[in-house]
Amino acid sequence: MPFKLELDARPRRNRKNETIRAMVRETSIGPQHFIYPLFIHAGEGDIPIDAMPGQRRLSPKGLLEEVGAARKDGVNAIVLFPAEPESHKTKGAEEAYNDEGLVQVSIRRLKDAYPDLVIATDVALDPYSADGHDGLVAPDGRILNDETVEILCKQAVSQARAGADIISPSDMMDGRVGAIREALDEEGFSEVSILSYTAKYASSYYGPFREALDSAPKAGDKKTYQMDPANVREALREAELDEDEGADMLMVKPAGPYLDVIRALRDHSTLPIAAYQVSGEYAMIKAAAERGWLDESKTAVEALQAIRRAGADLILTYYARQVLAWL
Repeated sequence: MPFKLELDARPRRNRKNETIRAMVRETSIGPQHFIYPLFIHAGEGDIPIDAMPGQRRLSPKGLLEEVGAARKDGVNAIVLFPAEPESHKTKGAEEAYNDEGLVQVSIRRLKDAYPDLVIATDVALDPYSADGHDGLVAPDGRILNDETVEILCKQAVSQARAGADIISPSDMMDGRVGAIREALDEEGFSEVSILSYTAKYASSYYGPFREALDSAPKAGDKKTYQMDPANVREALREAELDEDEGADMLMVKPAGPYLDVIRALRDHSTLPIAAYQVSGEYAMIKAAAERGWLDESKTAVEALQAIRRAGADLILTYYARQVLAWL
């Protein structure tokens, strides 16, 4: 006699075909969930980034073309990262708040071409610093917190003046969210949002990004201001402080190796949670796919689904355009 299980519940009924699987799917991915990071430079022509296949330093012309193509794919939110020449890098990072700087000019051009484009900016000093750090560096090598925050406020106001919709401080200085909020409000930019890099870890996954911008520290590392990868409770403390200081959204960076941190912030905050699928995460999938070890489209979609499932409302990802085409 054939074996027969006596079962009242059969979960596989909800997995028996694609239509039913889609009907009961708990986690969705769409263009509204993506912010597309773009690297920019002021020179002629687009420059491929070897460590990040498919990504480029975009010229002014290339930036407009890439954003136009991304909008056709459904992406309407971007974040800009500038690759500055060495001649613009100083100990005081003064170029960060130059109203005619690369980021500020790029924002105005994009807003002229695409008025409804949502533009986020990076607030940190490393692209503009002769030392390559996110903050000002003292003669003894210490990263100066309060003096850096003063510069970050100038940078944020300059970006808002250019037309930025979202200011994203990634520097991890103490107290910068509250100071930036106050500075923006005093200048009449009370509607500009702050997406705080709340839990930005001192991660090894940033290598390709630093190559893309040539922004690695000239000496030392970033462990005195970026978070220890071993910690999660500390992220909750950072989140509470950022909320109290007026952040509108909270970010975890990197995303994939820190799904537990995303979930922890999601469970402890009512604010939207963002996560950054960083350059190293992207490069690893690309490298494995190039060698035929992984199916790129399936792996990228699964990775982004995991980030969303962990609790992220928004994802910064270099895969934004490709994934929407695959979906």
